[in-house]
Amino acid sequence: MGVCGDANWTVVFVMKYAIEEIQAELEKRLPYKYQWQQKQNDIWDSHTALIYETLQWETLLERMKQAITAENFNKKALFDYAANRWFNFWSSVGVEQVFSELKAVEKVTNSKDSEKDFYLKGIPFDHETSVFPKRFKKGLSYVLRHKRELILGFYEHQSQQKRYHLKNRLFLTVHPSDGAHWKLKANVLKLKTEVIKYVNNFSEAQLQNLIFANGDTALSDIIWIQE
Repeated sequence: MGVCGDANWTVVFVMKYAIEEIQAELEKRLPYKYQWQQKQNDIWDSHTALIYETLQWETLLERMKQAITAENFNKKALFDYAANRWFNFWSSVGVEQVFSELKAVEKVTNSKDSEKDFYLKGIPFDHETSVFPKRFKKGLSYVLRHKRELILGFYEHQSQQKRYHLKNRLFLTVHPSDGAHWKLKANVLKLKTEVIKYVNNFSEAQLQNLIFANGDTALSDIIWIQE
């Protein structure tokens, strides 16, 4: 299964796992704080590429220890960087598996395609699971009525690394009531329920038609994940 990773999206091949197994491993990350000490970049990504072949949390911890010893990394900085990338990547793998199993969805044949993951009723989409951004001060009730503003913000503030593009995207946006938005990305079964609901009720008419300053156009929408 060709899967694209996190914000910098390195193409890798991973085995297909049960959604329940992915969720069980992701939940082991939840007791630790989610913070970045190092700005994400290609160099640090290359040093933490082990995340793509390691689903088991305990195995990841052991491999991080080996990398710290071998490369003399700052222990806390590497832990945060690798753990965050691992968490985001495997949550994304779970979501992509959910999409790929639905009849209305057709996976792309080129696993190296950096601009789309699948076709939904013939429309190409890249998918991204995003937390509700702290910088967006208007609150959930406002955004539910003005989702276009949030979508444009996601495009504007996306990573400038390998995965940058202004093509069609579906943003799975997590927003639990307790404010711990990132933790909801571990609940792949909840994500699955909302993805199935969205696809079953999908209509092209609900998509936002976007025109960017450089002339590029895109179709986009938000799939809300709330608790």
